[in-house]
Amino acid sequence: MTSHTSHTAPGRPPAPAGAARRRVIRELLLVASLFAVYKAGRMLSTGRTEEAQHNAARVWDAERALHLPGEGAVQRVLLHSDAAVHAANTYYAAVHFPATVLFLVWLYLRRPGHYLWTRRVLAVLTGAALVLHLSFPLAPPRMLAAAHLVDTGQVYGPTVYRAAPAADTMANQFAAMPSLHFGWALMLALGMIAATRSRWRALWLLHPLATLLVVVGTANHYWADALVATLLLGAALLLIPRPATAVPAAPPGARLPSRATGAAATPVPPGVSARSGVSDPPVPSARSGASAAAVAPGVPGRSGVAGPPVPPVRPGASAAAVAPVLSGAPAADGASIPAGTSGAAAARAGVAVPRGAGVGPVTVTAGGER
Repeated sequence: MTSHTSHTAPGRPPAPAGAARRRVIRELLLVASLFAVYKAGRMLSTGRTEEAQHNAARVWDAERALHLPGEGAVQRVLLHSDAAVHAANTYYAAVHFPATVLFLVWLYLRRPGHYLWTRRVLAVLTGAALVLHLSFPLAPPRMLAAAHLVDTGQVYGPTVYRAAPAADTMANQFAAMPSLHFGWALMLALGMIAATRSRWRALWLLHPLATLLVVVGTANHYWADALVATLLLGAALLLIPRPATAVPAAPPGARLPSRATGAAATPVPPGVSARSGVSDPPVPSARSGASAAAVAPGVPGRSGVAGPPVPPVRPGASAAAVAPVLSGAPAADGASIPAGTSGAAAARAGVAVPRGAGVGPVTVTAGGER
């Protein structure tokens, strides 16, 4: 009896409920602390209005020198419909942070290894963004007079910013570069693509694409803000190694890839040919020293020609009474059978026996005929 051995590693014993709760609380405190440090750091550059406006003019001129499309081209498309503008403002205000939180929670529950990788990448990206916010305060394009853009949040709503940046105690409106709206959205898409195996997982890239059009069309960010966020995210991904994806071993009897084509091979049931799928007749057990043709009549021999079935032999009957004798008949592979050879021996050699041939004696030993 063949026993199947599983190659899967034994699962870890479930952690106590108290330890699981402590891990969740620790993760929540860690993520909340990182976000609080980031928000507090952003507020340090709130009063640098003149420097932020000067940097905005420099970024605008650099984009025009690089022949980047104007941010106003996207906004003009949105302004054709009040519903489109309102939807873009809502996407900017209500999707960014909740989508990131849900993404991290799902990874924590379903892909713990990818969760740690994503949390570290986001921490590095956010830390680098904070350094850039403090060192390079930047007014968004809605505040730049040379851009001639509309503050869609104030005009159409909803908005997360106050009309006067100095009066806004909840957000730093001079932290436009890099755009963490786009950076976090891009990491969400890359993280879901890495953690899932669906054939449609590339559609997650629609989220950062929609975010890019929204942040530019609402005049909250420049194209350059998204470009810098992409570069910082790429650097973070190079620093933080991606977790290895473990592939579980296939259970016994499952489809396995073949060596030749890589396609899934179906287990072959007894009596079915593996190459052609045609059912083969059952093969009887062999006597000691019997030839292969006698064991499996009708199966092709060395020449590829199938021999006829051999009739059963009664106990005590001679082989001469069973098969006729061939006199110089051609063999299956082109050779001739000597006269006096029994039909049973010829059948075992894979040669057809004609009707009406003579009968001659034959002596069978344990090692063959003679």
